[in-house]
Amino acid sequence: MTNLDPRSPLVLDTRELGRRAGAMKKLQFVVEAPAEFGVAMIAVPQGSEIDFDIRLESVIDGVLVSGSALVTVKGECSRCLEPLAFDMEVDVQEMFEYPETDSRGREIDSADRDEDALTLEGDFLDLEPVLRDAVVLALPLSPLCQPECLGLCTICGENLNDNPEHQHDEVDQRWAALANLVTKDSDDED
Repeated sequence: MTNLDPRSPLVLDTRELGRRAGAMKKLQFVVEAPAEFGVAMIAVPQGSEIDFDIRLESVIDGVLVSGSALVTVKGECSRCLEPLAFDMEVDVQEMFEYPETDSRGREIDSADRDEDALTLEGDFLDLEPVLRDAVVLALPLSPLCQPECLGLCTICGENLNDNPEHQHDEVDQRWAALANLVTKDSDDED
């Protein structure tokens, strides 16, 4: 019995491969992105297209999934807060191990199995956690609209990319008392 929904677009059926090492199947397909595929400032928008070009290979211990996924990423620049969008291709490669079974085909627990290893559930594998890891790890934590982005003015919030010469004639409060002394000396000389 499997907990995966075979109708889910990111759940793949491996029955055609069987358990014959060397069997291979190439897949090209497009699915909609699930929710929460990203980090705070940049993400793959829910419902946007993810274009897969992958290969399923049957090996002795399971099914090796390898290939790439093309996603559209949207967010905002971490310096100037302007919106940005770009396409990003991520590599996908993961081994899905066959579940340990007894002579009747029932799953048994194996004490020496790696607890972090992904396993096939019946004949199905779920690409969502693999894709989520690949996309999130490839996203920049501080995305920039351009490498030389100047950001925002810390005083008024103006975008410095639009006006690089922008400045304020403000005196640092620590030096304000000295400015008053210069003014008094100028008045005394007159």
